[in-house]
Amino acid sequence: MLGSTRWHLCEDAAGVAAEAARRILVAAETAIAARGVFRIVLAGGRTPLQTYRLLSQTTADWTGWHLYFSDERCLPPDHDGRNSRAAARAWFDRVPIPAANIHPIPAERGAEAAAAAYRHPVSIALPFDLVTLGMGEDGHTASLFPGQVHPVGELTLSVHGAPKPPPDRVSLSPNALSNAREVLILVTGTEKREAVAAWKAGKPLLVAGIGGKGGVDVLIDRDANNA
Repeated sequence: MLGSTRWHLCEDAAGVAAEAARRILVAAETAIAARGVFRIVLAGGRTPLQTYRLLSQTTADWTGWHLYFSDERCLPPDHDGRNSRAAARAWFDRVPIPAANIHPIPAERGAEAAAAAYRHPVSIALPFDLVTLGMGEDGHTASLFPGQVHPVGELTLSVHGAPKPPPDRVSLSPNALSNAREVLILVTGTEKREAVAAWKAGKPLLVAGIGGKGGVDVLIDRDANNA
């Protein structure tokens, strides 16, 4: 996967956020012009929130956007720890994306039930136009953590024993995340340097196993870059 990974160095986390927002808007315009709809998978965690805030300040053909989620924590829908809640507050509660176009993972039902319920929405959305992801200090992405074993071929996965709370989660699988026209990975912060070095060295990190039809673009800031 290393050969199809393109690295783009940004000055800082704000630069990563701005470039990510620009690329997302271009991908949306391209997809809507070609197919009338833009299907994007949203990354969870802290890193993408600045991008989402920038998107909330822009104008776009929001009626053509359909939002999916890379992973979710098994918490109540209005819990501040939910990825869908954080993204809503930062972005899509502030723009006129139709409610029917937002496809949250029903993780409040429990990991197994939620993963089963999300398989059909994912299956009919493939291939995604754009998948956005982050990367953890251990090289994990979405809620795909080192040492865990999941069924091969599934689109959605139930996750237990996550090393970060809460332990129960739902994640799109590597197969689903890779079934995309574009994949964009955002990496910021000095704590990511060791994982970035391992990734560039070709070590089998979970994030390195994701690859879209057109390869992967990584937006990285100087703090995270090990060069």
